[in-house]
Amino acid sequence: MLFKVNRTVSLWIRVDYVKFRTAMCESVWIMASPRKEAKRLSAELGIPPEIAQILVNRKIYDPYVAHKFLFGTLDDLHDPYLMKGMKEAVERVKRAISRRERILIFGDYDVDGILSVVILTRALESLGAEVNYFIPNRLKEGYGIKEKYIDIAVERNANLVMSVDCGIKANAFVKRAKMKGIDVIITDHHQPGPTLPEALAILDPVLLSSGYPDRRLAGIGVVFKLIQALIEIEKKSSFLSHYLKMVSIGTIADIAELRGENRLFVRFGLKSLESVSNKGLISLLEVCGLDGREVSVGDVGFRIGPRINAAGRMGMADLAVELFFSESPQKAEELVYRLDSLNSKRQRIEERVYDQALRHIRKRALDKRYKFLIMGCEEWHRGVIGIVASKIKDVFHRPVLLFSYEDGRAFGSGRSIREFSLIECLDRCKDFFLNFGGHTLAVGCEVEREKMFFLKEAINEFAHSRLTEKLLKKKIYIDAKIDFTDINIHFIEKYSLLSPFGIGNPKPIFLTEKVEVISDPQKIHGKHSKFLVMQNGRILEALGWGRGDWVEIIQKGKKIDLAYSFHFSQYLGEEKLSLSVEDIKI
Repeated sequence: MLFKVNRTVSLWIRVDYVKFRTAMCESVWIMASPRKEAKRLSAELGIPPEIAQILVNRKIYDPYVAHKFLFGTLDDLHDPYLMKGMKEAVERVKRAISRRERILIFGDYDVDGILSVVILTRALESLGAEVNYFIPNRLKEGYGIKEKYIDIAVERNANLVMSVDCGIKANAFVKRAKMKGIDVIITDHHQPGPTLPEALAILDPVLLSSGYPDRRLAGIGVVFKLIQALIEIEKKSSFLSHYLKMVSIGTIADIAELRGENRLFVRFGLKSLESVSNKGLISLLEVCGLDGREVSVGDVGFRIGPRINAAGRMGMADLAVELFFSESPQKAEELVYRLDSLNSKRQRIEERVYDQALRHIRKRALDKRYKFLIMGCEEWHRGVIGIVASKIKDVFHRPVLLFSYEDGRAFGSGRSIREFSLIECLDRCKDFFLNFGGHTLAVGCEVEREKMFFLKEAINEFAHSRLTEKLLKKKIYIDAKIDFTDINIHFIEKYSLLSPFGIGNPKPIFLTEKVEVISDPQKIHGKHSKFLVMQNGRILEALGWGRGDWVEIIQKGKKIDLAYSFHFSQYLGEEKLSLSVEDIKI
């Protein structure tokens, strides 16, 4: 069935989606078609049809599943023993505690890894274990548990080694550990190599043999399941929610999908951040301006996470661990300001690398020539190239892999769009790498610099076979049409049940048509825009983040279509609703 053709649009086609281009940019708006399942959810759950449509868009069709999504509690967490290896891991940890054996925890240097070290150390110590930890220096030693690290375990007289957020490819380390009589328990959430390490127990939900119902856990989520099993045995489950503060931060910072157990971790973990006793966390919330405030996913992603991550990115992950172990408010304050300073330094370095990369792409028109952007430089800091890759990916809407060259080697970090799996791409080109790992949307790798030319050719050949020009267009997925008059208190109450928003449960995008601009747009801070819009007598504030150019395009009195999400802020002690505009169509 064809719809009326709009003069600014080529065609509207009704299938499962309605697709149309905006008049203002190269974005493609994709609006979900109404589904009969949404009517059922709306009727049975007593929710507005637009909210029901959003659930259906997230592939939630059944009323029972939808009810758990909206109203789930910690009682809905899975039995940790459903994960293969859990029984063996718990029994070995209990034996280590009873025999007073020393346990060494190996962690990664990102937020997920750092906080995994913190909560596992705390949990084991609360059960009477003797625990030590080691996190490699990102800049000197790189990612993963290398074979040479067995010397650290021997030096520290460890009888049991436990990995967090790493280890699934540590075959050589595990083999050497067995030769030394040291048991290894691996907790990870990354994809394995061709063969699994011969560890005493492996806890990794992504393994097909794991048997665990939820494969989306971050590294800290896997650690939490182990803690859940250990604490329940000791009949201390009342302390379990205490760990969710860190679990929520680690899960968000690792950009894990906010569905299933991750959703519960984040929902209840963020709520528990309203009452904090850890001295380091208190200081961190204060420096982020979040003390006494409700903490959101965005607050973690843009304020809390980067400050913790800065320590690892700048080669000083131990500072962050020390912060959360600090018992002195003065010491915690000193450490958190050091982290804040590192984060500021990281931001300056990141901005310089981003500007250089952006100029290089535009000068050589790389985005016009390649579907996968790959670049490297000796001057680029290894600790920030991942963040820069993410920003460049957002600008050009295509996968990006950036490298820092050092001592004949290239250390890379990549980010991708939802239409292209980075880990699959690297796996197809695995013969070029010294090592690599990661997920669908983010990877890290290491390669000999002399192989870079051939690696670029191989990756771009693979990308060319998978990515069409259509897939490289930025897409705005619209969840539902709505009129301003329908945005009432009842609607907002039901809308709030959809949070927390993130990967796997993105913030809903609404379409409101024929909205009148009733104020001259203003430019804010030189790069944003703000204007008032009205429909059916209802006036709302519209915000165009990073779209200062709209001031020259949007005119008072014009009618426009808006694609937007909701933006809530505090004004004079009251919550204010604005529209965070994704795109416009005049």
